[in-house]
Amino acid sequence: MIPQKGFALVLVAAVMSIMGTSVAVSVLVTSNTIPNSGNITAIGVLVYWDNGCTNHTTMINWDTMSPGSTKSYTIYLKNNGTSAERLSMTTNSWSPAGAQNSISLAWNRDSYLLNPSAVVSATLTLNVSSSVSVTDFDFNIVITGTEQ
Repeated sequence: MIPQKGFALVLVAAVMSIMGTSVAVSVLVTSNTIPNSGNITAIGVLVYWDNGCTNHTTMINWDTMSPGSTKSYTIYLKNNGTSAERLSMTTNSWSPAGAQNSISLAWNRDSYLLNPSAVVSATLTLNVSSSVSVTDFDFNIVITGTEQ
């Protein structure tokens, strides 16, 4: 059995050891923030924030992201035409040049056939590499509906 003074000394030593470990860990963590905005151009389809198609989407503010992070937004695509549209998405006008080498945008509606008057949700996912070398970036998102 440990005497009370001995127990208190062991307890203080343990707490100090834990505090020292957390301080050492926090010193090793670094963070970079990456502000961004992305403009959306739609060709052949309309893009909205809501499934009721009342709030047009023209820009996505990805806000601040850290290296190694991922963020997603859901948008809604509507075919206002009279023919089915095959969906595709590309990006362009990356700034700074080369940012797309460590930042990528994907979505879940590539080659989706959107019928006339139909609405479908699409998820855009931005991935930032853990070895990203830029601090600010900007690019355009181009969503195209190709008549079938």
